[in-house]
Amino acid sequence: MKDSVIIVSGGMDSTVMLYEYQERIALAVSFHYGSNHNDKEIPFAKKHCEKLGIKHITIPLQFMKEYFHSSLLEGAEAIPEGNYDDENMKSTVVPFRNGIMLAIAAGLAENYGLKHVMMANHGGDHAIYPDCRPEFVRGMSDAITAGTYEGISLDAPYTNLTKSDIAAKGKRLGVDFSETWSCYKGGEIHCGKCGTCVERKEALREAGVEDHTVYEE
Repeated sequence: MKDSVIIVSGGMDSTVMLYEYQERIALAVSFHYGSNHNDKEIPFAKKHCEKLGIKHITIPLQFMKEYFHSSLLEGAEAIPEGNYDDENMKSTVVPFRNGIMLAIAAGLAENYGLKHVMMANHGGDHAIYPDCRPEFVRGMSDAITAGTYEGISLDAPYTNLTKSDIAAKGKRLGVDFSETWSCYKGGEIHCGKCGTCVERKEALREAGVEDHTVYEE
């Protein structure tokens, strides 16, 4: 039964979720919030939705770049390099980004008569991003349910999975990871050095997925 809205970025995690739960997904929504890599990842989100026959929309959130401070919004030179859980990666936090996006997705679900909102946070996000942690998911789910007539729920089934767990799921589902985007710098190809590139490489390697991504290094 198609009863869900999914937030899909065009990255590895939400793309795998799109394939795994395609029978449930009535609507996929991407948000263009002014990050360095939005223009690289959103076309992949759209492409996979078209392939699966899922309606896809993109909603602009340009106010975030104007009013919020984050290295993710300040140009490629501002993006730190290193491992994803390094302290300096905290500069990539966009304040309450997931909360804002989930609130809009919940409104869409209510508007279209759907029952669930899906997000693809995972265990590797917990150290850096407060709005990816289990306690956030629980609290936001309660707020969405309480704030909608239909009692819409928030489903985040990857919350306690690792990135390599998700890569392994994608391998089983036949996801072409070369048609996903991770790099926070948003260049012509993946830089290979920022936290998300490093995490991407490690996850694909650990899951035994041949990595066809082109990296600068």
